[in-house]
Amino acid sequence: MMKVGITGGIGSGKSTVCRLFARLGVAVYDSDAGAKRLMTEDAELRRRITDRFGAEAYADGTLNRTYLAGRVFSEAQALTDLNAIVHPAVRADFAAWAEQQEGDYVILESALLFDAGFDACVDRTVAVLAPEALRIERTCRRDGRTPGEVRLRIAAQTDDDTLSAKADYTLVNILESDLEPAVAELHRIFSHEAHEH
Repeated sequence: MMKVGITGGIGSGKSTVCRLFARLGVAVYDSDAGAKRLMTEDAELRRRITDRFGAEAYADGTLNRTYLAGRVFSEAQALTDLNAIVHPAVRADFAAWAEQQEGDYVILESALLFDAGFDACVDRTVAVLAPEALRIERTCRRDGRTPGEVRLRIAAQTDDDTLSAKADYTLVNILESDLEPAVAELHRIFSHEAHEH
């Protein structure tokens, strides 16, 4: 089973791209949703998070996101430690999930594709890019954030030039009407490559 990783910064439209692939019948694994699910359901992961961050990491059996976010954003080592606990579990979960899927190839959607080393789990990578002003506008509209808050998030993420240099393919997402034929063309390429795989 060929695996394709799709990444992009906040507001770039990587989720929109993944939805278009899903419409074409491609199974998509959302690594962010996978991480959240595993942090709640996986007993070993819960134990390791509690050992590192204390009992407050969970409240009434569910992940205490506010507490954890406070810890992670106030001490750099906390984020490194959390990622070291969670990322391997997500990689293993994705591999197990991919085994169960039908079709020529599957997609791993991850904002941290390269940062988390998830690119090592896939055969091809796609970076979704968009102009910063458009990313800010989209994110403010979607999340109700201020432009300043979005700029801080963008500054903390891998920049588009780096993503573009690392990825096998890039999609520039300005108009969704242009995105559909671009996704259809990549689908054709990946389906062909999967047969050669």
